[in-house]
Amino acid sequence: MAYSSSTRDFVALSDLHPNLARPNVIGVVIGKTDVRSFPDRKNIGSERYTFSFTVRDSPTYFINVNSWGREEYIRSLSESFRVGDCVIIENPLVQSKEAEREEKFNPVTPSSYKLLLSENHSVVKTSSCYEMDTKLLSLLHLPVKDPQDYYSLGDIIANGQSLDGRILNVLAAVMSVGEPKYFMTSDKRKGQRCEVKLYDETEMSFPIVCWDNESIQLAQTWIPRETVIFASDVRINFDKFRNCMTATVISKTIITTNPETAEANVLFSFMKESAQLGALHDKMEEQSKESINLETIVDVYSVQQLKEKALQSDGKLQPVYGIIYGYISTLDIDDNASKVIRNRCSICRFIVNEMSNTCTFCSDVSSDLKSTFASFDILVDLTDHTGTLYSCYLSDCVAEETLGCTVHEFLTLTEDKKTALKWQLLLERSKIYFKVTLSPSWRTKLKVNVLSCKLSDPAEASQSLLGKETGNKRLHY
Repeated sequence: MAYSSSTRDFVALSDLHPNLARPNVIGVVIGKTDVRSFPDRKNIGSERYTFSFTVRDSPTYFINVNSWGREEYIRSLSESFRVGDCVIIENPLVQSKEAEREEKFNPVTPSSYKLLLSENHSVVKTSSCYEMDTKLLSLLHLPVKDPQDYYSLGDIIANGQSLDGRILNVLAAVMSVGEPKYFMTSDKRKGQRCEVKLYDETEMSFPIVCWDNESIQLAQTWIPRETVIFASDVRINFDKFRNCMTATVISKTIITTNPETAEANVLFSFMKESAQLGALHDKMEEQSKESINLETIVDVYSVQQLKEKALQSDGKLQPVYGIIYGYISTLDIDDNASKVIRNRCSICRFIVNEMSNTCTFCSDVSSDLKSTFASFDILVDLTDHTGTLYSCYLSDCVAEETLGCTVHEFLTLTEDKKTALKWQLLLERSKIYFKVTLSPSWRTKLKVNVLSCKLSDPAEASQSLLGKETGNKRLHY
């Protein structure tokens, strides 16, 4: 098979071999690494620069491409295209690969070869996939691994530390995308980090961490609660600090956004159904909020006790109201405001489409009757001495009471004042009233809504932790 255009013929990746003279290939970029440097053994004191990427030209064939050279050339070439772009590669060197050694750090490909780019002899050009072959575009939505070969998030949690260090495939939906964080390493190199929260039918919140610019830029294009990803060859680790399992994007990883597979379609359906259930839940909860009297909530729980209660419920956990003496361990309110403030439909209270500012779940209601309002929609982590409850909902007026400002007042704050507000609350011992439900949509995962969060009285908190509560309060440990 060979692609052709009006000016040149392209060799199919499956037909490449070292004896070809001046081959030209075309493909869509499905994976790419950051630029790295290594000491040049031939020129002591200088460095050689490199990066690699993976191109695909058919459902069954893709190949790794490596480039080495001067810093100026390598950085310029790397910045000329991104994952998802269509590229034409002229006159690459076709070389046999040492699979066992090279695939330890690079994506596993069906080809027996790799392509090497020379600054003096090779050329890489970006091109419109529409102009060359529209079939190339569809390749972006085909996983590079068997679409049935993946772990659910629940499977990873269930297997726990036995999977620590393993390389696995993951199919999941995007719950939230964090803002990139930048830092300086001990050897004065610039670093970056971005955390994405995933979910599926079995687990509501699971972190996957990106450490390189390429995957971070890709993640920034994902739309929370609308995007599904198939991440092949991510590394699974147990995070001792947070006491949870995590996934990490590595140099072997190739991420397929919105895969067109039967398994992904099931997850898309789940996303839509859970969103509709969430809209109904939010509306009912808002209507009943005024009837919740915090003075009637007296049971004190630890995080561990709540998790055990959920595990013992056999999926039939009734709503639980209680108190936790702990602290907010994650509160990202000084990131992009769009991450914590959303427009909601005044009828069903579901988050509306940000571009059109319309609600997709009230299509049968006249547009004249619809309106939207801005409200806080913050995911926080709650921690005590026994563990952490991840992605708890702090929203609407409860969030305003906790932060001490309205949405409109919050929007007028400078970044420095937002950060100062964050640190007034973060890691401070608090008395947290909550409602916990075991949502049918997620089956085994707790859904935690914060009903009130205020700094706790030190004496009261100490008494609760020591089990010295008096009167009718019961401490659950």
